Amino acid sequence: MPKKAKPAGTGKEEGPVPCKQLKMEAVMGPSTLNFSSPSSLFESLISPIKTETFFKEFWEQKPLLIQRDDPELAVYYQSLFRLSDLKSLCSQGMYYGRDVNVCRCISGKKKVLNKDGKVHFLQLRKDFDQKRATIQFHQPQRFKNELWRIQEKLECYFGSLVGSNVYITPAGSQGLPPHYDDVEVFILQLEGEKHWRLYHPTVPLARVYSVEAEDRIGMPAHEFTLKPGDLLYFPRGTIHQADTPPGLAHSTHVTISTYQNHSWGDFLLDTISGLVFDTAKEDIEFRAGIPRQLLLQVETTALETRRLSGFLRTLADRLEGTSELLSADMKKDFVMNRLPPYVGDEAELSTPAFLGGQLPRLDSVVRLKFKDHVVLMVGPDQHPSDEMQEKMVYVYHSLKNRRERHMMGNEETESHGLRFPLSHMDALKQLWNSSAISVKDLKLTTDEEKESLVLSLWTECLIQVV
Repeated sequence: MPKKAKPAGTGKEEGPVPCKQLKMEAVMGPSTLNFSSPSSLFESLISPIKTETFFKEFWEQKPLLIQRDDPELAVYYQSLFRLSDLKSLCSQGMYYGRDVNVCRCISGKKKVLNKDGKVHFLQLRKDFDQKRATIQFHQPQRFKNELWRIQEKLECYFGSLVGSNVYITPAGSQGLPPHYDDVEVFILQLEGEKHWRLYHPTVPLARVYSVEAEDRIGMPAHEFTLKPGDLLYFPRGTIHQADTPPGLAHSTHVTISTYQNHSWGDFLLDTISGLVFDTAKEDIEFRAGIPRQLLLQVETTALETRRLSGFLRTLADRLEGTSELLSADMKKDFVMNRLPPYVGDEAELSTPAFLGGQLPRLDSVVRLKFKDHVVLMVGPDQHPSDEMQEKMVYVYHSLKNRRERHMMGNEETESHGLRFPLSHMDALKQLWNSSAISVKDLKLTTDEEKESLVLSLWTECLIQVV
């Protein structure tokens, strides 16, 4: 699942927010989510907290609990995923490990109770009822349209992959031991109640998942119970555990997570290789060979360290003066693996007829569609016709991504998009930055180039005639 960065400190230590103070922010929330735009969706998701307040006071810093007493919202949350949905889902061919995990926390340790192969509902229900096991359903947005709709908008909002897991735990039981994640986490309570305990992080903004021993984490910083319609946020690295209170009712919640491998450190690693490649083409010092037997040395000498430091300063100076599109792998990975746009019917996006079918001409006015699902990248020609590897502009999009493969890790994905000569960059930026533009006004040398560009984009369903 998704999930990083150097801790964004404020220069002073902040103590834990008392549970009562957290609960005071739990005033009445909205009865429905607002899907008019990615920002509207997120604003309605965390309502009544304002977006500006959330990112200033909570994001990557401390937990936020929003408790609501809204029957309509509770009914909506319950519709996202129910225990009763498992029967029909199992009939579609679910497998242990890939789609479903069955587990229970016993004496502070996770015990996995998976069977082999295909999941059968009756066996799943038996483990749930008799062994008091938690059912973890992986990436339900693959099957549940409303979760697809929510997570697709959140991926547009964050510019990062957004995954989800559903946890269904019987009364008086706990599925997982205390642990922390490498993702930003949003918990939506769907059915029943869940008792939560949050602890101070041992690794703020953690980069990896880790289980923590009870005797190491101390007393909870926050302790509360979520009910249907409630929402909980906490940053990566927050140690947590949750159990369903004793009684008759089970608990169902969905964990929506994002910002995995999405830190400044990750972005720097993604950026630096291209920067070195470009600099080496122009600076002979970068092309000079390293000293003989350098790779055989046990330690790096002061002279070599100074040389590397000088190269880094050169790269920093070059970076200060550039406005080129720097990211490469992160951008492509995001657009290749994210959800396709939510349009109700995935097949509709496979043909330009979805956009009305009108061919763009030189005298047409066009506009970009699905801008949040498209990235521009500059990189070397991957199919050079000669030894010279010229730079090209790549336009990658997620319109043809397969929803059923979303966030499934080892599932094969492919890139969808187009490539153009670097001379097309200004025209592409015009399309990106305009609400609508005449084809003849595009910054290309010939009318033929202008028509060819918009026709190529139209065949990929990326522009429409207005």
